Order: sequence, then C-alpha cells, then structure tokens
Amino acid sequence: MSAALSPNGTARRAIEAARTTGTIALSDAVFHEIADVLARPKFARRLTDDRRREILELLAAAAFWAEPTETTTDCRDPKDNRYLELALAARATAIVSGDDDLLVLHPWRGVRIVRPARFLTELEAEQT
Repeated sequence: MSAALSPNGTARRAIEAARTTGTIALSDAVFHEIADVLARPKFARRLTDDRRREILELLAAAAFWAEPTETTTDCRDPKDNRYLELALAARATAIVSGDDDLLVLHPWRGVRIVRPARFLTELEAEQT
C-alpha cells in the first residue's frame, strides 16, 4: 500500500530495488489481496484507477509466480499466512513488509521479515 500511495517513498524504492537485485514473488492469493486492498473506497481519493492498474502491472510484470503447496497458521493475522506460504513456495530469503503481524515473526523459518527501509539499508550494505 505504501508504494502505491507514495510513488517516491521508501516502499516504492524497495520494490524497485527488489526488481533490480532480486526477485519479487507473487501467488494468485497475494496478488488478489493486493488488488482488493488497492480498490478499497478509502483509497479512491488518492489512487486513480490508472494508478492502481500501474501498481498491479508493475508487480505482476516483475514477479516470479509461485503457488503455495504448504499451509501455515504461524501468523496471528490469518490473512497474512498467505505471505508466509508464498515465501515458502518461492524459497524466499526475505519478506519486505510494514505489517506488524508479519514483522513480529522475524526471522521466520530462516526468512528475514523486514520493513522496506531496513531492506534498502541491508541491500546497500551488501553492495559495498
């Protein structure tokens, strides 16, 4: 959401960095949840239909698509388990999120769960 609402913000820069240096993973469930959230009426004032479409196309075009085969109930918000399941299916090394329900799990089964700003800081450190 932050990337959609702030096109020049940290979350958007983290998406761009992930596209450039790594892989963005998506599943149908995660993609549809993102689309549903972007379409909520409370965001209509700040996100035009074109902007929503642009964000979804940006994610989809750069994504490695993986469909989870393992379920988990490790997250205190059941809806967020889909991100953990995707991480397993994609063999992710990191989940980049601002969601406290996910962040509290860091590290989870060897997967780093970090905020976008920390992801960018770690990426910069790796490149120097």
